[in-house]
Amino acid sequence: MATESATERPADRLSALRDVEQRVLWLATAMIDHANRVRPNPSGLKVGGHQASSASMVTIMTALWFEHLTSADRVSVKPHASPVLHAINYLLGDLDERYLTTLRSFGGLQSYPSRAKDPDPVDYSTGSVGIGATAPIWGALARRYVNTVGATSGIGRQYSLVGDAELDEGAVWEAILDPMVAGLGEVCWIVDLNRQSLDRVVPQIAVTRLQAMFEAAGWQVLTAKYGRLLTELFEQPGGDALRRRIDTMSNAEFQRLLRCTPQQLRDRLPGEGGDAEAVRALADRLDDETLAAAVRNLGGHDLQTIGDTLAAIDDSRPTVIFAYTVKGYGLASEGHPQNHSSMLTEAQLRRLGDEVGMSVDAPWARFAPDSAAGRLCDTVAARLRRTTEGLGTPPDVPADLGRTPTGTSSTQAALGRALLDLTRQAPDVARRVVTAAPDVASSTNLGGWINKVGVWSADNRRDWFADDPETILHWRERPTGQHIELGIAEVNLVGLLGELGATWSRWGQPLLPIGVVYDPFVERALEPWSFGIYAGGQSILVGTPAGVTLAAEGGAHQSIKTPSIGIEQPGCVSYEPAFAVDMEWTLLASLGRLGRPDGGSAYLRLSSRPVDQSLAAVPADPAARERRRRQVVAGAYLLKRAPQTPVLTIAAMGALVPEALAAADRLIALGIAVDVVCVTSPGLLFEAAQAQAGQGSGDTWVLGAAFPADRAAPLLTVLDGHPHTLAFLAGIHRVPARHLGVTRFGQSGDLEQVYRHHGIDTDSIVRAALDLT
Repeated sequence: MATESATERPADRLSALRDVEQRVLWLATAMIDHANRVRPNPSGLKVGGHQASSASMVTIMTALWFEHLTSADRVSVKPHASPVLHAINYLLGDLDERYLTTLRSFGGLQSYPSRAKDPDPVDYSTGSVGIGATAPIWGALARRYVNTVGATSGIGRQYSLVGDAELDEGAVWEAILDPMVAGLGEVCWIVDLNRQSLDRVVPQIAVTRLQAMFEAAGWQVLTAKYGRLLTELFEQPGGDALRRRIDTMSNAEFQRLLRCTPQQLRDRLPGEGGDAEAVRALADRLDDETLAAAVRNLGGHDLQTIGDTLAAIDDSRPTVIFAYTVKGYGLASEGHPQNHSSMLTEAQLRRLGDEVGMSVDAPWARFAPDSAAGRLCDTVAARLRRTTEGLGTPPDVPADLGRTPTGTSSTQAALGRALLDLTRQAPDVARRVVTAAPDVASSTNLGGWINKVGVWSADNRRDWFADDPETILHWRERPTGQHIELGIAEVNLVGLLGELGATWSRWGQPLLPIGVVYDPFVERALEPWSFGIYAGGQSILVGTPAGVTLAAEGGAHQSIKTPSIGIEQPGCVSYEPAFAVDMEWTLLASLGRLGRPDGGSAYLRLSSRPVDQSLAAVPADPAARERRRRQVVAGAYLLKRAPQTPVLTIAAMGALVPEALAAADRLIALGIAVDVVCVTSPGLLFEAAQAQAGQGSGDTWVLGAAFPADRAAPLLTVLDGHPHTLAFLAGIHRVPARHLGVTRFGQSGDLEQVYRHHGIDTDSIVRAALDLT
């Protein structure tokens, strides 16, 4: 939004902006004070909040909201500035007064901005350091993509308000350096450069190095370093010396000046260099109040400077603004190296109230409607009012595509085939599917899908290998493509999935996003993907190939802990199918849960191991087939049933099902009756077991179908992963049990050698079964 420059900005408008700035500072500080000092706290546990971190953002957010934002823009607010966001929303009429006393209380304002849980407008959930900062990048990509499938969301700016310490996070630079990001002109980051972290004043923040890194990535770099008072002093005799003195001063020395008495400031400011006398002479011409104000007059606390900097944004490329600030600006704690979590005393809060025209006894007063600040709030509220996006209904996903795979195939290969089948049998569903991969699409069997639907790009790009007869994978980049290719950065992948998976609620256009990554790297992506689920994103994450079944890849690429993700991760159902048809059914069920208020995400752990599909014994009768499908989707099914009462049950999952079946045949030959249960979802079975015990609301019927009470027998579990994943199954009927799986790093070798090394081969299963029975 274009605004007038500082030289053209009317004085009365600037005065109203300053009144708003002061009121926002007060409200944010008072909210935290009430949560910690006023509200009863029977447990005595620290409530917390960040008065100093909020204060450093007040001017920036006042200028942004009250002069520059439009209703099409979206903003990610740094976690510790959440009270500032709530204060602004309150002044704009978007938050009821009763919530101001509920910061960090149950059902009240969340500790950090939450799009899903806060009662006022929050564009992005933040709190996981680095993830909230990068979210608007992926939000910009998702917004552009969703416009290709029928949305009319426009292209507003995507702002990130970032703490300077967040730039230490690797996720930040992984996002900045992705080749696709340089074309996102709607992205703007504003870095709160207060040069303090949680524990200390950062000794060398190296701003010039950071600026050069952004410039090298193709970003516009703007800096708001000094306010107008300091800028005017720089023009006076001795001003050049003063600028050099401040520019070359260490962060710690500058912060110490903020804590000085007037005389200490006059003694310390000149320093000991060649410019000392010139700086001292300039300081001597200023009264104490002006000198103290000048030292604090950084660009991030000057409404005119920050406003002019925002007006200089070039929308043809991403922009970063380095706004110099003081942590705790305007508070008694400003500049203190340990002010991160410090609280003003009651006396200090009362003094702040006196300074800004507020009272501790009536802390939540809004502006009078006929005041200049009140009229400004009304004008801005009208400008930022958004039309409510209706929740679009995702297309109905078929439960079964009707194929019964034959021959030998892997669940990884079945993923690519199922996506292609969708384009033929359910094209309206397929049009909503968008896949993404961090440079592993061709090695995870997405090649056929990509050839069919193309690669998404903001514009058409020429495929220089289109006429090469030896090129099998055709990289056709166009705005209608449905695969998004990223660089090798799993955090970027799940960040994008989170935003693609939020378009149903953000823009009223549900997408069906599927991200594919090597399973050994799922854990690297798990925390940001989990945060995306918390924030309301719904997506499918496919980890493939998985486990020690990778064999020749060795211990470096063998995942062990991922099978239990579905038990532990809220908002996510996990599946590890053994057969191609099971993969198809679980994929379709997972797609059917996306883009809905009552929906959720899914994790599919697949394998590249070729398996004889006849082992699935898929029923030919339609009713029996549907019964099998329901059990597969619910978590388990009885794959092999002993003709008489079983002496043993083997519960196997994923790639180890063939070994379990082979072991069962050998045990039957020894006269031991064996049932074999194929587990597809440990998480769903755990929920069912909890519900059976009176805890939770899982579907218990699947336990009766897969583990009928009249066939209860000692239990042997086996999977390509940590054995604790299935150990809880023994509690269903309280039977003796043994649990086989992977508990140590692997070795390179062929499949038989690797399975034997970990004790999950057929011989090991037979031995464990004999010991158990």
